[in-house]
Amino acid sequence: MISLILAAGKGTRMKSEKPKVLHEVNGMPMLKRVVKVLENSGIEKNLFILGHKKEVVLEAMGDVMYVEQKEQLGTGHAVLIAKEKLGNLKEDVLITCGDTPLLKSETFNKMKKIFEEKNLDCIVLSCKVKNPFGYGRIIKENGNIVDIVEEKEATDEQRKIDEINTGVYIFKNEKLLEAVEKINNNNSKGEYYLTDVIKILSGEGQKVESFQIEDEDEVLGVNSKVQLAQANRILRERKNVELMDNGVILLDPATTYIEENVEIGEDTVIYPNVTIQGNTKIGKNCEILGNTRIENSVIGDNVRIEASVVEQSTLEDGVTVGPFAHLRPKANLKLNAHVGNFVEIKNATLEEGVKAGHLTYIGDAQVGERTNIGAGTITCNYDGKNKHKTKIGKDSFIGSNSIIVAPVEIGEKSFTAAGSVITENIPDETLAFGRAKQINKEGWNK
Repeated sequence: MISLILAAGKGTRMKSEKPKVLHEVNGMPMLKRVVKVLENSGIEKNLFILGHKKEVVLEAMGDVMYVEQKEQLGTGHAVLIAKEKLGNLKEDVLITCGDTPLLKSETFNKMKKIFEEKNLDCIVLSCKVKNPFGYGRIIKENGNIVDIVEEKEATDEQRKIDEINTGVYIFKNEKLLEAVEKINNNNSKGEYYLTDVIKILSGEGQKVESFQIEDEDEVLGVNSKVQLAQANRILRERKNVELMDNGVILLDPATTYIEENVEIGEDTVIYPNVTIQGNTKIGKNCEILGNTRIENSVIGDNVRIEASVVEQSTLEDGVTVGPFAHLRPKANLKLNAHVGNFVEIKNATLEEGVKAGHLTYIGDAQVGERTNIGAGTITCNYDGKNKHKTKIGKDSFIGSNSIIVAPVEIGEKSFTAAGSVITENIPDETLAFGRAKQINKEGWNK
C-alpha cells in the first residue's frame, strides 16, 4: 500500500510565511508526524502532493516522491495529477492530509484490516461529531456509503447528519484511477471533489464502506494558530499519559511539556514547568526539577537537574546539575560529576567525580577525575579568531578566580593559587602562582 499525502495548500488562515504543513506539533512538523504515524502502521512508501512553497517543504522533508499541484483545484484534482505515478505503482492507495497530525497508527491499521478482510473497493474514515458544520456528510443506504455531500451542496435534511468525512480513504488502485477520470467541477466552488469518486463507485455497484471512529479530537485538521495550539495540547496530553503508563512520575502534567520523541525511564520524577525536547533520553530514578529545559540530550540514571538548561549534552549516572547551570552543546559529564549554580559548560568533558560548584565557565576543555574547579574559574578558549583547548589532569585543585588561557595543560594532582592567570603548562604535583605581587602602603589612606 502507498499513501498519497495532500500537502499543497497555502493555509491562508495560519497567517504565516511558513508552509502550513511544516508548523510543529509537540516538537515535530505536522507533515513529518503524519509520515511517522503511517510508518508505524506499516506504510513506508509515500507520494506527496506539493504546491505552495514546495522548495521549503522539500528542504524539510528530504528526498521524497512528489508531484506538484501548481493550481489547487480540489482534492480530486490532486489525485488526477498523481494518476500516472499511482498507475505505475499499481498498489492500493491510502489518501490522507498533511494537516491532520492527530490521527493514530491504530486507526490506519483498523482501516487496512477491514479493507482487506472485506475485499472493499474503498473504505472511508468517518466520525460522528457534535458540530458537523463545514464537513462533508456521509450518505448511507443499507450500511453502504452512496455519497459524500459537501456542506455547500447539502440540503437542509442532509446537514442534520452528524457522521462526517474525515478526508482519509483507502482505495483499490485501479478503481480509484478509473473513477477519478469521471469527476467534474460542476459545483459551487468549481473544484474537483475527491468525494465524487465515492458516488461514482457506489453507482457502479462497487463495495464502499466507512470505518467510524469515536474520538473527535483525532480528526482535527489544523488550519489556524488556534487549532495548532489545540493539536499541541492534545498531543502533549497523549505523550504525558504514555509516559505515566510506563512508570514516569509527572507531578503536574498540565504544566509539563514533553515532546514526541522523548524517552524517560521508570520512577523518574518530572516537576512542574519542565520542558523536554527533541530526541532526549532520560534514565531511571532521576529528578528533573522546575524551570529546567532539556534538548536533544542523553541523561543517565539517578541524575538530578534543577532549574537549568541542558542542550545536546551527555550526563552519566549520578550527575547533579544546578540550579541555574547551562550545559551547552557537547558538554559531557561523567559518573557522579557535579555542576552547580551559574556554571556554564561547552564542548567539554568532566570526568568521573569532577566538581564545578559555582560561577564558572569551562569551554573546550578536558578535566580529569575528581578535580575540583573553584568559583570564578574561566577557561579562556577563544583568542578572537580560533578556539583552543584546556587540559586539566585528575585529582587537581583549581583555585577560585583562576583564569586559564588556552592552549594550556595542567598536570595531575596540581594546584593553581586563587586569582592566578595561568598561561603556561603546569607539571604534575605542582602549585602554580600567576598573579601580581601584593603591595601594602601603610598609612596611605590618612
